Amino acid sequence: MWDAILLNTLKPGDRILALESGMFSKDWADCGTACGLTSELMPGSWTAAVDLAKLEERLAADSERQIRAVLAVQVDTASGIKNDIEAIGAMMRRSGHDALFFVDAVACFAVHEMRMDAWKVDGVITASQKGLMVPPGLGLLCAGPRALAAHRAETRPGTGLSSRYWDWTFRQQKWHYFKFCGTLPEQLLFGLREALDMLKREGLEHALARQRHCAEAVRRAVAVWAQGSDGAISFQVPKPEHRSDAVTVMRISEEYDPRELVKYCEIHFDVVLGNAIGLLGGKGLRIASMGHVGLPQVLAVLGAVEATLGARQVPHGPGGVSAAVAYFGQVAAASSCHALDKTAEKHPSVIVRTKC
Repeated sequence: MWDAILLNTLKPGDRILALESGMFSKDWADCGTACGLTSELMPGSWTAAVDLAKLEERLAADSERQIRAVLAVQVDTASGIKNDIEAIGAMMRRSGHDALFFVDAVACFAVHEMRMDAWKVDGVITASQKGLMVPPGLGLLCAGPRALAAHRAETRPGTGLSSRYWDWTFRQQKWHYFKFCGTLPEQLLFGLREALDMLKREGLEHALARQRHCAEAVRRAVAVWAQGSDGAISFQVPKPEHRSDAVTVMRISEEYDPRELVKYCEIHFDVVLGNAIGLLGGKGLRIASMGHVGLPQVLAVLGAVEATLGARQVPHGPGGVSAAVAYFGQVAAASSCHALDKTAEKHPSVIVRTKC
């Protein structure tokens, strides 16, 4: 999908500006280089969202409008950072720069809001395996009017970057065989159809709130563990407003091996956590909260993590799971849904997962 959106909208030698906020922004920039583009990485941090002032300064300096596209990752699953796509889009409009704005939303599609039209996002890429709750294998690309216009402005093949496999014009034929460049992945499409139906039945607003509350419960637990850990446990992303609702990255000090903790948790409690990846490899672990998840799963995972910390004698503040339970209780108390209310079926609690 990274290749597809670049190959269909840009020409060889065009400059792209990737906004670093973790592992995947740099990887996308590297893909651009491989496609024949001039890639520039705006240095950032693995602990904070994109610096809007620095981006504004860089675009202002581009008086000759050499930057043809700005690439941002909405949520980096390696760092756990959430970027404010709305704010980036607004800043680009204020600057008057005409660069295309492309967003990688693989880790957070259907977890965080994505309003392409309102935020002036020209292209969004995502995939099936995260918030869309389907096994890996489907890449999805949403192209706005400016991206489609850029595609049609170039002759392909010819002066533009070209690839028959990724080419939008080729794929937009009426025959399904050409739309999928071969036999379609039928089982994944059936799975995606059901996933979209589940989200529609639940309501997207409800689904976003459910995942937000699940992520907050995880964060409440990690905060408690960190407070009594004497530095052994910390958040990878210090500022709460920069933390994603899709995944929480928990740093573990070098005295303890987080990979061993992940393995222990799986062997003894049948709970699979994510190892930290990229520059954070061997320095932490990841707890996901995207997709088909709710209170039972979150409490089970947090219980397994807390038990693992105790068993492996990792210093931590007691009561992380209790903090998550208390938070869920507050959410339930504030909900209009009551267990004995006949309307409860129509207005389910935002912390219980949707039924299959």
